[in-house]
Amino acid sequence: MLCHFLCLCTVGDLSSELVRHFLMECTPKGVRLKGCPNEPYFGSLTALVCQHSITPMALPCRLIIPKRDPLEELNESSSQTSTNSAAELLKQGAACNVWFLGSVDLESLTGVQGVQKATTVILSMNPPPTSTVVHFKVSAQGITLTDNQRKLFFRRHYAVNTVIFCALDPQDRKWTRDGCTAAKIFGFIARKSGSSTENVCHVFAEHDPEQPASAIVNFVSKIHRDGAKCHWDQEHLIF
Repeated sequence: MLCHFLCLCTVGDLSSELVRHFLMECTPKGVRLKGCPNEPYFGSLTALVCQHSITPMALPCRLIIPKRDPLEELNESSSQTSTNSAAELLKQGAACNVWFLGSVDLESLTGVQGVQKATTVILSMNPPPTSTVVHFKVSAQGITLTDNQRKLFFRRHYAVNTVIFCALDPQDRKWTRDGCTAAKIFGFIARKSGSSTENVCHVFAEHDPEQPASAIVNFVSKIHRDGAKCHWDQEHLIF
């Protein structure tokens, strides 16, 4: 015999039992509350619940059927929390240290081809480019690079509306200098200062494996695509 359980929360005297448990039994005659002889048999569990939402009958109070699935409200609440967290992070900005390898003029070239060309130019330089560790910050305002050692520059800012594209090197080449064994290379393309058609690709390499280039590229790309409405995977909160 199949049985269902009903857990009922009542409001009343605090000294009384506020939570009551009822067993609903399924019999050949139908469904009813077990141990309640004055309860009729119902054709289905749905019919029993609906009738008891109209009148309590043997229950201490009538059932209140929620208008919405509580799980939907919980999911919406979680989604709103995630959205608020992402918006707050975007407002404050996320940052990490990376190797700055150099900048390459692309004329009007952009996209993956632009990052690929810039990486090729950087890696083919002889002597190799002078690299430096920079503080790479991404926020709703754009990208800010700070050379803490002032080896090549002090600080550069690229407004979000000038950042065109960001990606890993499509050939998956690695930076093997500066003590790096296999640091992934990535770059972002921005409008050249004072120009509306010419682009520059700024090339970088991972400085710390725990701050992967893929996460940086993902965040920059989402900011470029969604701006202040950025919604991104919490797993990338590692900057």
